[in-house]
Amino acid sequence: MTSSRTRRSAVAVAAVSAGALVLAGCGDDSGDGNTLENAQEAGTIKVAYAGEIPYSYEDDGGELTGATIAIDEAIFAELGIDNVEGQLVEWDALIPGLTKGEYDAVSAGMSILPDRCARGAFAEPTIMYTSTLMVPEGNPEGLSDFSSFEGSDLTLAVQSGAIEQGYADDLGIGNTVTVNSAQDGMDAVANGRADAFSLTNITLSIMAEENPDAGVETTGGFVAEVDGLAQISAGSTVFRPEDTALLEAYNEELAKIIGDEERFLELVGEFGFTDAERPPEGLTAQMLCDGDLEAANEAANMGGGSDSDESTESDDSADSTDG
Repeated sequence: MTSSRTRRSAVAVAAVSAGALVLAGCGDDSGDGNTLENAQEAGTIKVAYAGEIPYSYEDDGGELTGATIAIDEAIFAELGIDNVEGQLVEWDALIPGLTKGEYDAVSAGMSILPDRCARGAFAEPTIMYTSTLMVPEGNPEGLSDFSSFEGSDLTLAVQSGAIEQGYADDLGIGNTVTVNSAQDGMDAVANGRADAFSLTNITLSIMAEENPDAGVETTGGFVAEVDGLAQISAGSTVFRPEDTALLEAYNEELAKIIGDEERFLELVGEFGFTDAERPPEGLTAQMLCDGDLEAANEAANMGGGSDSDESTESDDSADSTDG
């Protein structure tokens, strides 16, 4: 494939087929034509990416890469689409641009949330997430997770539109500063504008490792808890609601990857992901779109990629927003 720069098959295939129809609403691929057929005929599909390591970004050679890109390229290749073109888009503009038809899909590991599902059609869960805190080296305030901010005047930086911003709001963390990118968040901590920055564990862990002179570190992965309920989070690729055929075809191929640990790790392992990030059997986009966290917790605890309690406990290899 050229590039310009996720259990268990039977159950998953049934779930994705049903979920695709629900998520896509009444879309019938009408209008200017069938997006899937058009992409197959052209051999090219255009995706938006957010430039967030290790999900979707350009490497030093200008090539589009990352875990979500690797999965999407593999799936689109199976659909007869060999070229994936990328368009760098700011996080908050990803879904609006998709709706306007500026590209065919969003490949950014975007967390599946009810408000987002109202604006775009999410594929089935592709990657599981946990959050972390990036703090000054030595963690002078002894921070561990969002509960560390209760009753304090500490400042938390959050990325605009990321799921951690929503967690901070839900938990009543009032002293926050909003940044536009992961780089801005790290800079806020390094420069003392914030006591911590929260985003996905994998993203911030990699940033801290690759920027040893920034004077920052991360506190380890955790799953946010709101009103006593673990905020199970997963991300996936997003399509236009009317692109039913494309979404269904994508989900069928995705189920094969998620149902095969070896294949999943073959695609995303080089980007720091492990089997803990492979979605568990039974977890569906519909649960997350409905905000049914009780069902999502049950699915996560019953087994699958993030086996049993791994999906609701801290894990340095796991990850939680985008966001």
